Amino acid sequence: MLPVYFTDQGKGFPVVFLHGFCETNQIWQGVVAHLQDSWRLLAVDLPGFGNSKLSAVPESLDEIADAIIQWLESIRVSRCIVFGHSLGGYITLAIAQKRPDLLAAFGLVHSTAYADTEEKKANRNRVVEFVKEHGVNPFIESFIPPLFANLQHPRIAEVVSMGKTTPLQTLIAYTHAMRDRPDRTDLLADFKGKVLLLAGEHDRLISVESIAEQAQRCQQPVFTVLQGVAHMGMLEDEAGIIRVLRLFLDSVEDI
Repeated sequence: MLPVYFTDQGKGFPVVFLHGFCETNQIWQGVVAHLQDSWRLLAVDLPGFGNSKLSAVPESLDEIADAIIQWLESIRVSRCIVFGHSLGGYITLAIAQKRPDLLAAFGLVHSTAYADTEEKKANRNRVVEFVKEHGVNPFIESFIPPLFANLQHPRIAEVVSMGKTTPLQTLIAYTHAMRDRPDRTDLLADFKGKVLLLAGEHDRLISVESIAEQAQRCQQPVFTVLQGVAHMGMLEDEAGIIRVLRLFLDSVEDI
């Protein structure tokens, strides 16, 4: 089993937070601090990021999903709600496909069930070539700022610092795994529980229109657009995302 470091705060029904590419669970800590009054909040460092070391190089996001499922079993969580940011959303979808019984509901935060386009796959390949030649730091310095609507946002620096802790091996392995992930829009249609689909008005990576399209496939969609933000809603509008998540969590029945 790939090792999984996590924080465990609050009491109640388990809610799991999965971070995005070149992030750690710290990205969720502001949100967690405001929700721990009602739920048990588990914020994970995905294998290879933060305090979760990469003992073996994963070849697919399904392997990461398996690691999260095994971790949940190891801490005796048999049912939960999962929120995934970007990459974390891809892994959330893989978990939902493998073990729908585990999830009472889930949320895709600035994420998508679509596979990469050919253009996006080519871009992933360029990322790998770039970091092999130039290293992690120059990539992170160019990758992070455009994730924010405001390119001078005061929290960009902390995300850049977080990103620079990503090992080269991890960055390459996950870039390949994201490139090769399958389309999971059928899963959206099949999943019987509620699905939160949260878009950023100015997201340069995943458009509002794309997420709205996917919401139409869900049996119980909750589609929300955060105004004035791009791809980092939990930092760009922390109060807004806390409000959205609390309303969603309160609406999930049978937990």
